[in-house]
Amino acid sequence: MKNYHTHTFRCKHAIGDVADYVEAAAARGISVLGFADHTPLPDGRWSSIRMAVEDLPGYVGAIEQAKKDNPQMTILKGMECEWAAEYHSFFRDVLLGEFGLDYLVLGCHQFPINGGWQSSHTAPNDAAYLAAYTKHLIASMQSGLFAFVAHPDLFGLTYLEWDEEAEAAARDILSAAEELNLPLEINGLGLSHRVVQTSLGPRTAYPWLPFWELAAEFDVQVVVNSDAHQPQGVAQGLREGLMFARKLGLTLAEFDHLGG
Repeated sequence: MKNYHTHTFRCKHAIGDVADYVEAAAARGISVLGFADHTPLPDGRWSSIRMAVEDLPGYVGAIEQAKKDNPQMTILKGMECEWAAEYHSFFRDVLLGEFGLDYLVLGCHQFPINGGWQSSHTAPNDAAYLAAYTKHLIASMQSGLFAFVAHPDLFGLTYLEWDEEAEAAARDILSAAEELNLPLEINGLGLSHRVVQTSLGPRTAYPWLPFWELAAEFDVQVVVNSDAHQPQGVAQGLREGLMFARKLGLTLAEFDHLGG
């Protein structure tokens, strides 16, 4: 098994350090383990839910040490990033350049609307907010910085019904992924722990089944990750996510350039 989406205590809403996740991953038969903790930002924005810039050397150092200590496993250095134009050079020149990260993950947890930023986790169940999320996600995808998109259907956490607006948003996201040849993530944390109540009853917030049924109509690739925030969750949803993808006939991405 492979997992490219793992967090550490440095993001302030996860527990465990690199070595703890590596030990748990080895016990669960994971051969490729990628770390993609929430990136620091040079202006300190959203600092309560991400590591600080001064934590970057320790994060990279812990991963490099784990690679030396565990030659039997492919261990990769990544970051999960909210894109904005003002951060583009930081992601490119500092994270990928100076710190030599193997890859960046796009996570659209915040998007601009009405002159400010809105959390995707608390956005109103409103078509205008869905449109703003979709517009920003696609602009972020077009930046060319990212190896894949984490939980592209995150909007299902707060936009509760699959209606014309939801389908239109999904089609726009999937069209962009197809055009850019950018893989989309089936998220194990969502599959295991994210349930919302709707007029039709409870459902998994993400992965949202209609989104992925629609994905089967597009030439897109998918990656299944755990999005682990604690060591015991390092393999959460991986087998189930793979079964989910195969049942829908989705194509799994191969990250040969990352060693897995």
